[in-house]
Amino acid sequence: MKIKCQVFCWFIVCSLWFMAGSSFAQAEKFFEVKAKKFSYTPNIIEVNKGDLVRIRLISEDVHHGFFVDGYAVSTSAHPGQDGSLKFTADKPGRFCFRCSVTCGEFHPYMVGYLVVKPNSRFSMSAAAVILIGLGSLVIVFRKKENEQG
Repeated sequence: MKIKCQVFCWFIVCSLWFMAGSSFAQAEKFFEVKAKKFSYTPNIIEVNKGDLVRIRLISEDVHHGFFVDGYAVSTSAHPGQDGSLKFTADKPGRFCFRCSVTCGEFHPYMVGYLVVKPNSRFSMSAAAVILIGLGSLVIVFRKKENEQG
């Protein structure tokens, strides 16, 4: 019975260690996005689910806006007057960001993409916890069989 308790305690400790180290970690990602002549640079921003995203918008020619579909966050910038925004990327997927200020005839084509990847560290940690749990059960049952036989 003492061995079962020890194995169970180790399982709990390892589970908490794996889960705390990966699922609650929020990385802060900073991007400087330049808007000029109906395009953004960079035009693709990649983050992980759960990341805190900070964007500084710099206009290099006229008044431009920046709106992220699916997140309802926006900012705008004039030449020499930067805009900024901050949000948590809590939805995985591919989201379009676009200019929210009419800036000329090709304004509708001024788009880019925010790619929010799933939090794979959490999935791997959960799988590790399950494997540790199964391994613990195998050890406990083998010890029990050896004690009986």
